[in-house]
Amino acid sequence: MLSKKEIFHFDSLDLECGEVLHNIDLAYEIYGKLNENKDNAILVLHALTGDSHLAGKYIDSDLKTGWWDKFVGPNKAIDTNKFFVICSNVIGGCSGSMGPSSLNPKTNKPYGLNFPFITIKDMVKAQKRLIDFFGIKKLISCIGGSMGGMQALEWAVTFPSYSLSFIILASSAYQSPQNIALHEVGRRAIMNDINWNNGEYYASARPDNGLSIARMIAHITYLSDQSMHHKFGRRIKGKEELNFELHNEFEVESYLEYQGRSFIQRFDANSYLYITRAVDYFDYGDGKLKLALQNKAFDERVKFLILSFSSDWLYPSYQSLEIVKALQYNNLAVSYADIQSSFGHDAFLLENEKLSPILKAFINF
Repeated sequence: MLSKKEIFHFDSLDLECGEVLHNIDLAYEIYGKLNENKDNAILVLHALTGDSHLAGKYIDSDLKTGWWDKFVGPNKAIDTNKFFVICSNVIGGCSGSMGPSSLNPKTNKPYGLNFPFITIKDMVKAQKRLIDFFGIKKLISCIGGSMGGMQALEWAVTFPSYSLSFIILASSAYQSPQNIALHEVGRRAIMNDINWNNGEYYASARPDNGLSIARMIAHITYLSDQSMHHKFGRRIKGKEELNFELHNEFEVESYLEYQGRSFIQRFDANSYLYITRAVDYFDYGDGKLKLALQNKAFDERVKFLILSFSSDWLYPSYQSLEIVKALQYNNLAVSYADIQSSFGHDAFLLENEKLSPILKAFINF
C-alpha cells in the first residue's frame, strides 16, 4: 500500500497557555476512501515520537513502512477497503506540522524556544479542524496508543459526540511522577548538550548527542526485562570474551546507540522538549476523569475499548483500569483486556496476532 503526506493549513488556534498560533500547517496521511455519507472515517493518533506515517510506504521511496502497518491496510484489522483512515502529525512536531523548527513570521527564523507551550488538548483541537475540513460529523472510532491514547481520551472529553467509539491502548489518564522524571532526564540531556544553544541551533551544529541520549533513555522504557533478556541477554557484541573497555561491550548497548543514532536523523530536539512537556501536563488523575466525563453528549451507541499489556511498566495495567473505572462510574459501555505480552510498552505496536482480532471485532459493529 502506498501513502503520501499531505498538509492541511488553517488560520489560527487558541492554545491552553493563553497564546494564539497563526498560519498553522498540520501534516496528515489518509488511507482508503471517504464514502458519500462521510460516515466511515477512523482517526488514529500517534505516540510521542511517531508521526502521520501510519501505514504503507511512500511513493518512490524505499523507507520503512508506517508505524502501524501491521494493523492498517486492505483486509487488515483496520480495513482500508471499508474505512477511511486519517492520521495527523501533532502540532509541536517536526514531520510537517507546525513546531519549534517552523519559521516564525515575525523574525523569519525558526521559532525555537519562542514557540508557545502546547498541550494534548491543543493537539486534539488541531485534529478537530482537520476532521471538519473533511466534512466528517462523526467518526467510527478514535484510536490511539501511548500518547495517542491520551489524545483519544481527550477527544472523548472535549468532543464526545464526534465518535461512535474510542480505543485506548497502553496509555493512562495522567502522566505519572516516574514518567515525568524520565522525561526530565531526557530534556536535561538535550539542554546540556554543548550545541543546544538555548534552542537556537538551526543554523549551526545540532544537539545530536543530547537528543540521542534522550532517545536511548526513552527506548529502555519501551521494552521490558523479559524482552531484553530474550533480545540481547548478556551477549557481548561481535565476540565471545570481554574486551575490558567502557564503550559498547554488550549487544544491548550497541542497540541503544543505534536507536539514538537513527532517531536524530528524523526528529528535532526542540520538538522533543515541547512534546514531552505536553505529555507531562496531561492530568485526568485523582478523580478528575470521572468529573470530566460527566454529562457529556456522547452518542447513545458510544463504546470504549481499553487495552493494557502485562509487561508494560511505562503505563502499567492499573492505570488503564483507572480509566475503565471512570467510564463505568459514568455508565459508559467499556470493554477491557490486559493482554499477556513480553514486549513491554511496545506491545501495542508489535502484538499483531493478539490485537488484530480484538480491534477488528470491536470496530466492525
